[in-house]
Amino acid sequence: MSERIRSLRMNEHNRRWWALGAMCFALFMIMLDNTVVNVALPSIQRSLHASTASLEWTVNAYTLSFAVLLVTGGRLGDLFGRRRMFLTGVVVFACSSGAIGFSPSDTWLVVWRAIQGTGSAMMMPGTLSIITNAFPAAERGKAIGTWAGVSALALAIGPVLGGFLVEAVSWQSIFFLNLPVAVGAVIVTLFAVRESRDESAAQRVDVRGVLTLTSGLAALVLALVEGNEWHWGSAREIALYGLAALALGAFAAVERRQSSPMVDFGFFRSRTFLGANVVAFIVSFAMLAMFFFMALYMQNMLRFSPLQTGVRFLPSTLMIVLIAPLAGRLTDRVGSRPLMTFGLAAVAGALFWQSHITVSSGYGALLPGFVLMGIGMAFVMSPMSTAAMNAVAQAKAGVASGILSMNRMVGGTFGVAVLGAMVSTLGSSKIAQLLPALPAAARAKLTAGLGSGAVPHGVSPQVVEAGRSAFVYALHYGLLMGAAVALLGALTAWLTVSGTRSAAGEGAHADLAAIDAHSAEQGAHTAVAATETVHV
Repeated sequence: MSERIRSLRMNEHNRRWWALGAMCFALFMIMLDNTVVNVALPSIQRSLHASTASLEWTVNAYTLSFAVLLVTGGRLGDLFGRRRMFLTGVVVFACSSGAIGFSPSDTWLVVWRAIQGTGSAMMMPGTLSIITNAFPAAERGKAIGTWAGVSALALAIGPVLGGFLVEAVSWQSIFFLNLPVAVGAVIVTLFAVRESRDESAAQRVDVRGVLTLTSGLAALVLALVEGNEWHWGSAREIALYGLAALALGAFAAVERRQSSPMVDFGFFRSRTFLGANVVAFIVSFAMLAMFFFMALYMQNMLRFSPLQTGVRFLPSTLMIVLIAPLAGRLTDRVGSRPLMTFGLAAVAGALFWQSHITVSSGYGALLPGFVLMGIGMAFVMSPMSTAAMNAVAQAKAGVASGILSMNRMVGGTFGVAVLGAMVSTLGSSKIAQLLPALPAAARAKLTAGLGSGAVPHGVSPQVVEAGRSAFVYALHYGLLMGAAVALLGALTAWLTVSGTRSAAGEGAHADLAAIDAHSAEQGAHTAVAATETVHV
């Protein structure tokens, strides 16, 4: 027993595993909060007399600030210290969680949720960049596999734990739960994690880069989130997409003139890094779109409660929990490419299977697709993260992690938006075909509910059946589209990511050489044009 206790004490040999534990603690808190809030929304509405718009922004405010600030959070960690930025994010997240629990109104709830998302954006890149710096490349896959498994575990138990706490205690308890988890993460981080930063860069914030990137991503994500509500092609949507294109174009132009840019575009000269980020976008596009609309299907077609729906997603998330650590170890042995390709093919197979649902399909018909989706995700997530982080220098790990996380978040938002648009468009045409005599106003009302899978109350059984059939019809083609996108991701992984462990290592060194050469060239160019470049 004394030997076991001594082995658990922190020392130079096991310090990195304690660091991994702290990062997993924090990641668990972030991922738990992504899912636990949804089951609490009805209770929040009753308690705070919140409007429907406020409830939507309870989710959207967090998503928006989280997605938009990920790259900035990663870069700030590189400049000023990853441990420092991570701990700052934990404190911001914990304090805002407590403030949410004491919110006197729905307006304050939305404000604190946006601040909570900011804390997450400061923490999330730190978890992966700290792991990258703590573990040598030969063990990094195993560590990131554990990290991915913990992420899935939090997603799995979030709806179940949230449902229990809301029913047994209060909706506030799901936010107060973050406080002891944050305290544990801070204590272990202070003792186990060594500070690291990008020593090659001046400790100077690229303010113009931050402003242009934040503006562009905010406009893009807001347009995607509100697309179905505001209607695609509306003046507001077009204006937001125009602003996003203008701001992101300005960001690219600004960054090329900076001596210490927020994002070094030389990263993308690495085929492995580029491929891993494309895969991150694609796999989140396919997964979140499927989860979002299958949740609507199970609640509105199969009449499951939110808690029952959350439990029925467990086969997917449990597969990730069990297989992700194994996939991480395999990455260290055989490389990321074959695992990512297999995983994306499995995701495509799951979406193809789910596309055959009908209005009356039971859960038994959905179960194989959920299991296959979980297996596919497990074989993608940790190999993808390992490939991306091994393809860049450790000094750039923070911003690289932020870019990867941002692509995952934006990919998921794109997936839900695109599939939502398909459901609305195809469903509308199906309703017109099934109910040609229905008045235009009634048909528009029925179509408006398709994006949420809901059919208006107080209508005839024929209209109800037509609405349900239209939703399933549109979802069928949407899931087929997702399967095609996942297959495209499998092809991308095979063509871009290094093939074996040794090849991956050689590819990373070659990629780093190209990046370093590009950085030197960019630095020389900037030195010549120093009088024209302003740093803040």
